[in-house]
Amino acid sequence: MALEIEVKFYLGTEEAAGREIRSRIEAMGGRSGGRVFERNIRFEDAEHGLLKRNSLLRLRQDRGTRLTFKSESAGVSDRDRENFKIFEELEVEVSDFSTMVRILGALGYHPAQVYEKRRETIAVGGSHLCMDTMPFGEFLEIEGERDEIPALAARIGLDWNHRILETYLGIFAQLKQALSLPFGDVTFDHFRQLPGGLTVDDLSRCIRRHEIGGGAE
Repeated sequence: MALEIEVKFYLGTEEAAGREIRSRIEAMGGRSGGRVFERNIRFEDAEHGLLKRNSLLRLRQDRGTRLTFKSESAGVSDRDRENFKIFEELEVEVSDFSTMVRILGALGYHPAQVYEKRRETIAVGGSHLCMDTMPFGEFLEIEGERDEIPALAARIGLDWNHRILETYLGIFAQLKQALSLPFGDVTFDHFRQLPGGLTVDDLSRCIRRHEIGGGAE
């Protein structure tokens, strides 16, 4: 079981927000693996036991299909939890998306939530920097070793006090509650026309509350 260590930074609501950051990463010698569109399905059991344990069972389709299970790691120090998002991760490639959905259903897991993402993964040394376009904004996610992540953030020019340790689904859950969003799936279609007179500034204010040094307004 691999240990996933990462942080993310919110870059804004428009795709152009990440262009300068991407240019800095390229200047550092970053090697892009290309950009893909992801469709993810989060699965749950009848008692919502995975969510209660802060675990994730996900089927992802981009260039291929992967089944992933994530869970909190018991052997993580309080200091590490304050600095990084750390999960234990098991992942396997599968050959057929729809058949895997049927297998999970037969095992008692149902599709609970769909979420979409456009992701470009850029390798810098042994770390992976993901330029993520979520339906609700632009993010940079840095995954690597504990000592490498803060150093990379500093080289890119990001404020460590603005790091986010929440998952994308956790951010969405707060957006849904705070802004009374009428949908549960995180798709680009749902965010194309914001309901009830909401604006991208409303989204930004809520997202920035997740920054470590931000705080509520």
